[in-house]
Amino acid sequence: MVRAAVLPAVGAPLEITDIVLPEPGPGQVRIALAAAGVCHSDLSLSNGTMRVPVPAVLGHEGAGTVLAVGEGVTHVAPGDGVVLNWAPSCGACFHCGIGEVWLCADALKGTANLHARTADGTELHPGLNVAAFAEETVVAANCVLPAPDGIPLTDAALLGCAVLTGYGAIHHSARVREGESVVVFGIGGVGLAVLQAARIAGASKIIAVDVSPAKEELARQAGATDYVIASATTPREIRRLTGGQGTDVAVECVGRPATIRAAWESTRRGGRTTVVGIGGKDQEVTFNALEIFHWGRSLTGCVYGNSDPARDLPALADHIRAGRFDLSMMVTERIALDGIPAAFDNMVAGKGGRALVVF
Repeated sequence: MVRAAVLPAVGAPLEITDIVLPEPGPGQVRIALAAAGVCHSDLSLSNGTMRVPVPAVLGHEGAGTVLAVGEGVTHVAPGDGVVLNWAPSCGACFHCGIGEVWLCADALKGTANLHARTADGTELHPGLNVAAFAEETVVAANCVLPAPDGIPLTDAALLGCAVLTGYGAIHHSARVREGESVVVFGIGGVGLAVLQAARIAGASKIIAVDVSPAKEELARQAGATDYVIASATTPREIRRLTGGQGTDVAVECVGRPATIRAAWESTRRGGRTTVVGIGGKDQEVTFNALEIFHWGRSLTGCVYGNSDPARDLPALADHIRAGRFDLSMMVTERIALDGIPAAFDNMVAGKGGRALVVF
């Protein structure tokens, strides 16, 4: 038995309880978690914004040490440090075939599988394939990537979602060029990664926007040159800071219609907006036909940073080892499993950066 955070039903409180975890079968890996980040996507699963089979063990951003491998697994071995990949590509669908592995049609197929059982026999699913909110987990081999050398596993946990997403939003989706200006809406874990990635890309002005004045110091530490408290006049303030034009790029990390619209309005004519935040299907963003023509702006969705983890983790590791990207500064709270519900509350209240479950 191992301790885990279980979502018994959509909208129900998390339960920290013992689960019975099977040994790895063919093509599977058993891992002892070192740490798991508390991501907004976990909250979206718990409240039904994103739908997966329940009851489930949540958690998808994690790293740990291989305990055992099943038949046929050769790329990792017991004792290896690994990073979990919650969205593995199948390699065979249309999107994988054209190199868009972040849009793999079968990436979340594993969420329907039986993952574990509670002490009373209730069957549990792996929330986003990897069930990282647990002392140990068993995952498909393609959900495991070798951890980069020289990076502590507790820090490497953030690579599994926040960092890949934030880095990719800048480098793959928005494709920020040196000297361009960037505004980032929402300074949580992903927003902090976006700020650091924008700095690495050589952005000339990096504006952070959040509802909380308390996040300014953290945002500036991540690379922000300016900080704006979110309000109804935010786009006007962004234009004031950019000579009346607006930024070249906006990255929205909140997933709300108002902030998506504000991000779009904050860019210059011809500017580019990348939406990372996940909103509900009943939340609509509206534009009129004339403004779409007149402003010539682009609005783009962004899944997992449009990243290929196998390609991007080595590049990120180089930035981290060189001191250009700081993982530890993103973590504002280190907690145990039973601290996850409070971390969800802080997320809803807009407090802090990344909460990290440390085992």
